[in-house]
Amino acid sequence: MQERGKRKILTGVVSGDKMDKTIIVMVNRLVLHPVYKKYIRKRTKVKAHDEKNECHTGDKVLLIETRPLSKDKRWRVKEILERAA
Repeated sequence: MQERGKRKILTGVVSGDKMDKTIIVMVNRLVLHPVYKKYIRKRTKVKAHDEKNECHTGDKVLLIETRPLSKDKRWRVKEILERAA
């Protein structure tokens, strides 16, 4: 059970910034296979709210869970960790 006030945090790379105040972030994770005990790379695309349109493709960002902002948006940009080269 999740404690009150604790929000999930994700890090990922921006893969799309064409929408207004919204970015698409590719989140990578490692999952242990239940039978073969080998780590598998899995990735998920999430939409995140970018209030000031600061993020661009290739930026590494920190996301924080938030209330539903639209049909697909459940994350908000907390900070930009690294700018694209």
